[in-house]
Formats: sequence, structure tokens, C-alpha cells
Amino acid sequence: MENIEFTVNGMSCGHCEKAIQDALMESPGVESVKASASNNNVQVTYQSDKTNTALIKEIIEEEGYDVID
Repeated sequence: MENIEFTVNGMSCGHCEKAIQDALMESPGVESVKASASNNNVQVTYQSDKTNTALIKEIIEEEGYDVID
């Protein structure tokens, strides 16, 4: 298991957090997600043999949020 934290701009409420969490949890290999609008971050635990950080970042961006490198 791997853990990563992304800084994410554009989240402003619980609905935003839930949208990101739901989208990521549908992705194979993602074990857990904690999105925080107040902290502007998303913490993800994932299986590195099934997904990677680039795919996780892409899913967040497809939901309409900006991932800061």
C-alpha cells in the first residue's frame, strides 16, 4: 500500500469532497480517500500494482479540480 497527499484547489464544501472521494473510490486499486476542502488536500491510500499517482491526479482533475504539483 502506498499513501499520497495532493494539494487540490477548487474544493469549497462537503459536496466537493464527496465528489472526489466517490470518483476515486471507483478506481481499481484505491483503498481509501479523505478529501478536505478546509485544508485543500486529498489523501489517498492505493495499491501501486493497480494504479498510480498520475491516474489518481487525472481522476481529480476530471472532476473539475486543480491539482497543485
